[in-house]
Amino acid sequence: MIEEINEKANYCLNCKVKPCSAKGCPLGNDIPHFIEKLKEEKYEDAYKILCETTVLPGICGRICPHEKQCQGSCVRGIKGEPVSIGELETYIFEKARQEGNSLLKVWQDEIKSKKKIKGNKKVAIIGGGPAGLTCSAFLAKNGVDVTIYEKYDYLGGLLVHGIPEFRLSKEIVKETVNNILELGIKVEYNRELGKDISLKELRKKYDAIFLSIGANVSSKMGVEGEELDGVFGGNELLEYNLHPNYKEKKVAIIGGGNVAMDCARTIKRLGAKEVKVIYRRAREQMPAEDKEVKDAIQEGVEFLFQNNIVKIIGKEKVEKIELIKTELVQKDEDTRLVPVNIRNSNYILNADYVVMALGSKAEKFVSELGLDLNKWGNIKIDDNYETSMPKVFAGGDVAGVKSTVAWSAFSGRETARQILNCL
Repeated sequence: MIEEINEKANYCLNCKVKPCSAKGCPLGNDIPHFIEKLKEEKYEDAYKILCETTVLPGICGRICPHEKQCQGSCVRGIKGEPVSIGELETYIFEKARQEGNSLLKVWQDEIKSKKKIKGNKKVAIIGGGPAGLTCSAFLAKNGVDVTIYEKYDYLGGLLVHGIPEFRLSKEIVKETVNNILELGIKVEYNRELGKDISLKELRKKYDAIFLSIGANVSSKMGVEGEELDGVFGGNELLEYNLHPNYKEKKVAIIGGGNVAMDCARTIKRLGAKEVKVIYRRAREQMPAEDKEVKDAIQEGVEFLFQNNIVKIIGKEKVEKIELIKTELVQKDEDTRLVPVNIRNSNYILNADYVVMALGSKAEKFVSELGLDLNKWGNIKIDDNYETSMPKVFAGGDVAGVKSTVAWSAFSGRETARQILNCL
């Protein structure tokens, strides 16, 4: 193992321009620097470098879309294979676990040197997903009294209920969360905004509030038959794990992102006879990472590219779906290829269940918080992540941040910086 890791680390050119960091990594992790320390077998130093910009190295190393982010910008990848950055980041996290390193340990000198924010300022974090956890950690590092309000009896958000166990171990999430809570962060479990607590009472109690509650309500297409029994939202299936019996059933997954891949692979593993992913664009345009697509294919998931769903057919429950083939058209020089339905190319497929995995939106109560929303129904924020309500900030999916763990974590970290400036 160590020989293989050393070989992969030595493959890195330690570029001075660092495109993997500057262009590829949402968090701006200093990738060449931590790999340099890995080459020298200075594992604690490598971990410290990562912890300057992220508190989720063991998670991002495993589930980030590396091919589209850091590894996609690697100079080595121009003429050959890119450096295995995700694997090396994961290895550093594993070495930190083995050697007893933690955020508290590597940050302890900084924490001691930081003076308490004047007047012991208090901040409430609403939602314990990637954005909330990251914001909490960087605030606690700077001496702020932080309390997380979480609607479930566990922290992690989509890291727990949105990503299947076969892609991300719940034990890794638990260790990462504990690593963050060691910084002295308090948690109020089973406390849901709009139900158990209100924004009004939180504003009276805290000097600043960060809303990171996610946006996990599945979007719909508005096609005929969506109200039939057997039509599910992909986000809800993964979050609540309330699956029907798929044995000997045919399932159609509509969408091409990571949620679609996770649903397809999960449903196939739960015994579905046939799982088809239906995507209206070409494979190379799929938002999902190519590795996830390849894994799904190896597991028996079928793909229908350049197909669009027109109608879901059935009396009370799903029986069939009507599809139409698409062609990709360049509308103008500045836009990517657009899928256009091909006339008279409609055909019918048998299906027992349909899963809509086309993106997500915020829950209805978000519109009742008294905050300005954008045209997509997300909380509107300015360049400082502040909402229309003073000292109330928002990040992650609920604020329309790009839907990857790294981008959510970035919004959490940057919001922490803005809150510190505000305080």
